[in-house]
Amino acid sequence: MAQKKAFEVDSWLARPDQRISIVLLYGPDRGLVTERAKAFAEKTGLPLDDPFSVVRLDGSEVDRDEGRLLDEARTVPMFADRRLLWVRNASGQKALADDVKALTADPARDAIILIEAGDLKKGVGLRAIVEAADNAMALPCYADEARDIDAVIDDELRKAGMSMTLEARQALRRNLGGDRLASRGEIEKLVLYAHGQQEIGLEDVRAMSGDVSGASFDDAVDALLEGKVGDFDTAFTRHCQSGGQPFLVLSSAMRQLQAIQAMRAQMESGNRNAASVVAAARPPVFFSRRKLVEKALERWSSEALGRALTRLQTAVLQTRRRPDLSVALARQALLGIVVESSRLAQR
Repeated sequence: MAQKKAFEVDSWLARPDQRISIVLLYGPDRGLVTERAKAFAEKTGLPLDDPFSVVRLDGSEVDRDEGRLLDEARTVPMFADRRLLWVRNASGQKALADDVKALTADPARDAIILIEAGDLKKGVGLRAIVEAADNAMALPCYADEARDIDAVIDDELRKAGMSMTLEARQALRRNLGGDRLASRGEIEKLVLYAHGQQEIGLEDVRAMSGDVSGASFDDAVDALLEGKVGDFDTAFTRHCQSGGQPFLVLSSAMRQLQAIQAMRAQMESGNRNAASVVAAARPPVFFSRRKLVEKALERWSSEALGRALTRLQTAVLQTRRRPDLSVALARQALLGIVVESSRLAQR
């Protein structure tokens, strides 16, 4: 069977089998899926910023345009020996599964297929096709356990040349684990806060660390989901004027939209309504917020969620490059999403 256990994934990604031309990364931790997909993409040696070498597709886009992935895989590269076809937001799309099945039977000579998917059921659809193929590999991505979280903490501390007290590590670990990218973002934020110190202490963690595994943050994010421009601006301004970091709102919005993106994929793949998906969500959505999340699920398509997350990721990068403009950059990115949410609600 072309699959790995969860604990075997990182070691396989460190030395990918060159005979594998289709890699499927799937699981409930979308941040971990994204991080590992990037790691695999870098291992290909292709320039990831070159549109001639890397073709990025959305799962819904492939599903609408039947045969799209197959056509791309059969296209002869013009400026490289091979191309990477990177498909994101895959779920239960039949057209995508059909194309992948064709490529397992008759592999593309000049293409590597990388697919990021949500939590897929065993024995059906895309996951079953990949697991049964000789030239494909299925890699599960589940929520971090304690040892995984420690590894992420150690990685960020090593890059910063810093250490952490045992009490600080224990406090930080309790607040991490819901999503790999969000967890890494929290650690990066803490390292930035403690810049100039050799060691991070408990007080540093208490001052800067939020709860990454939680489902809500503040009124600004709720207003963003509801498309209430005035409420968002008031809440965001209050947050910044009270000394809060704009990055906190950006990272919280990313966690919320990533969670909604995962639930939206469940709706589309299982033909379920928003209420049933929210009711079955793990970790559970707080009862007082269920209606808000249900409306967001009905309002936002997978494509729109992908655009919003890209906007947020760009804003995070910009605020790190220009910390002096962090409030303005974060406000502009978040306002764009609030406005889109408001427009979607009117359709």
